[in-house]
Amino acid sequence: MEQHIVLVAETGSDLTPELAREYGVWLVPMHVSMGDRTLDDGTFPAEDVCAYYDATGRVPQTSASTPDNFTRVLDEIHQKWPEKHILHLAYSAVTTCSYQNALLASEGRDYVTHIDTKHVSVGQAAVVLEAAKLLREHPEMDVEEAVAAVREICARTQMCFLPRNLDYLRAGGRVSNVVALTGNLLNLHPCIEIIDGRLLAKKKYRGALVKQIPKLIGDFADKHQLDREHLYFIWSPGLDDACRRAAEECAAAHGFRKVTWMKTGCVITCHGGPSCFGIVGFAGNP
Repeated sequence: MEQHIVLVAETGSDLTPELAREYGVWLVPMHVSMGDRTLDDGTFPAEDVCAYYDATGRVPQTSASTPDNFTRVLDEIHQKWPEKHILHLAYSAVTTCSYQNALLASEGRDYVTHIDTKHVSVGQAAVVLEAAKLLREHPEMDVEEAVAAVREICARTQMCFLPRNLDYLRAGGRVSNVVALTGNLLNLHPCIEIIDGRLLAKKKYRGALVKQIPKLIGDFADKHQLDREHLYFIWSPGLDDACRRAAEECAAAHGFRKVTWMKTGCVITCHGGPSCFGIVGFAGNP
């Protein structure tokens, strides 16, 4: 039986084009500005964000998917499958106007439904992939059932990340020069959690990232009673192999049966910078 719901998400979800094609997800571009150039997110590597900062000391500016971006994708899907319903699983609405722009683009379209996932980056990707798998398993699912199931997935999804240092947060105006300097001198890594759609600094970890990653995994897994079936690890350009090995060894020691690594795209790299490490899991019983 063919499913009758088509999923849409922003490129800020950090779904690769390959994964999007595999799971039938349509991506709407967000945007990154470096100087006088504005580019579609996903059309260039995240390493370019880091290179621009290294050269200028400025963090590239990010911007939402526009109403026109959404209109083009919605039109293409509807022309291809006029009988299908479009379900947009949106990047956190409190962090960008992308969600509002999607609403504008869908005015008068009763075949489009929007859900604010209240997640960003790989957190949003995890929600989208779980939804795609669910729809494959249950192609008979109607829109109301799908919306209820996706909301439950959103509520269970938990995400955090550790930046290597506070340089990008300082350059982007998110922390003061004094806070950044002090944090870097003390080798502090604030744990950034996604809570109700917002990126909030919580517990601080002090010391080499390779030693703090296992502590973060243990703390986060216990705090949210993460389901041990599947865990996503997030990495941004520059994360070294020692950190990756430490993360995988710790995940195995904590009983996680499957680990998937996903690289940050340009939008979230503008916030966290290089050598970030993050976690996405699903709240449940260990």
